[in-house]
Amino acid sequence: MVPPLYPDYPPELSSAQEQYLLSNLKDWSIAHGLAVRPAPSFVPTSQDPSGALATTAPVTLFPSLFPRACFEEALAIQKAYNELYSAIARDEEWLQAIVEELIGIDDFVGKLWQTHLEVKREGYVQDLSLGLFRSDYMVHSEPSTASPSIGLKQVEFNTIASSFGGLSSQVSILHNYLLTIDAYPVSATTILRKSSLAPSDSSSSLAKGLAAAHSAYGSPRTSHPMCVLFIVQDPERNVFDQRHLEYALLAEGGVRSFRLPFHRTLLDTRLEADRTLVYVPPSIPSAAYEVTTVYFRAGYSPDDYPRTEDWRARFHLERSRAIKCPSILTHLAGCKKIQQVLATPHSPHLKQFLPEDNVASRVLATFAPIYPLDESQAGIEARKLATDPESASRYVLKPQREGGGNNIYRKAIPLFLESLPEKSWPAYILMEMIEPPVLKNAILRNGEVQRGGVIGELGVYGVCLWRNGSGGDAGEVLQNWEAGYLLRTKGNQSEEGGVAAGFGAVDSCCLVDA
Repeated sequence: MVPPLYPDYPPELSSAQEQYLLSNLKDWSIAHGLAVRPAPSFVPTSQDPSGALATTAPVTLFPSLFPRACFEEALAIQKAYNELYSAIARDEEWLQAIVEELIGIDDFVGKLWQTHLEVKREGYVQDLSLGLFRSDYMVHSEPSTASPSIGLKQVEFNTIASSFGGLSSQVSILHNYLLTIDAYPVSATTILRKSSLAPSDSSSSLAKGLAAAHSAYGSPRTSHPMCVLFIVQDPERNVFDQRHLEYALLAEGGVRSFRLPFHRTLLDTRLEADRTLVYVPPSIPSAAYEVTTVYFRAGYSPDDYPRTEDWRARFHLERSRAIKCPSILTHLAGCKKIQQVLATPHSPHLKQFLPEDNVASRVLATFAPIYPLDESQAGIEARKLATDPESASRYVLKPQREGGGNNIYRKAIPLFLESLPEKSWPAYILMEMIEPPVLKNAILRNGEVQRGGVIGELGVYGVCLWRNGSGGDAGEVLQNWEAGYLLRTKGNQSEEGGVAAGFGAVDSCCLVDA
């Protein structure tokens, strides 16, 4: 990939060049909402008690180089991935067989499944589901060969709260702007050209997905105006990313939306007799809105459920007539265990959901080897790999969680497993590490520029709206499209990649032939 083909990218900056670039980058970022709320370690709460301040989101100074063929393949197969996970969410029997392996050893998964069963006993009243997905990849280069070939390997598939769709659109525009105003040295422009910069329309495209669900909901069942409800954390550092989707939803789709902190769900919403969901804004208590679509940007982590009332709130929303993005079954389809079952070598399950050979083979080619830690034959072999410090150095251990900061890497795996009872081991999956080539870049984080080796993780967004079946009816996909991309870049010494979790920076792709 880049070294040795492009060893001089990005070029060194003089102090005057860097000052000019940083000044324009910071001003543009704040003016266009490429921002986050500052962490308390950066701006103490005592200095910003109202939480009003904003700072530039962690962002790269230069767009990072990315192999064109890998980028185009990632975008091309997103519709197949949307179809795959929609089919899994619609196959309750298959999903149940997988989830039941986790219920006794993962309390969070168990509570999600129990919530689904409680709604099912009463009867679901909404047969439409929306997925705003993101499939994450790294470029893999086999280090043991003299002339390694590169390919695309999937890190994970996200089915809930797939973030940074708003900011990713902005950062590709930012890098284009910096190129236009000559903020980059002339020496960079042999590689860095407008034709090589890959734009992302993720803000608009994801908002169109929410608008499609809003429209598919149909006619109102009350006399109230209709809206989309964003379920959010409070406080929320990543508010501006979400706001971009809200603004695009209103400007391009004409759809009103509201932000509802998850812990206020039972206070600010009610269910009518037919389970129509009604939202009453605290700021306008005389008004009420019929909710067509519930978009979860919270509720993906056990940390979002500190009280019994929070599980009641999830049940309250799930049993409502509103379209969920995602439903609990779609949320569960994102468990790492599902990825492992699909990707375990010689697994028959992928063809069950993607019967076309050419489609299944392209998806299969993106799988890295993943193994269970149960008592199956594959699990026994994986336990040997995970408990041996030498072989464990090639793997990552993943729990059934979203949000970053949850994984155990390489030689830390054996000691971690020693600290767990063996009955808890099946709650984790063992994945072979993807080895991306190291690039160079600089990252602006909390006002400081950090330089050095970096690696990138490409996320491709997808929108899928489907009708769930019942009995012998398998349901059907109604809308399905690829919805832009996100590039997250981090120092090559960092294992984790989450921007909100404090590890990565938002970036954009400069496409190269490698």
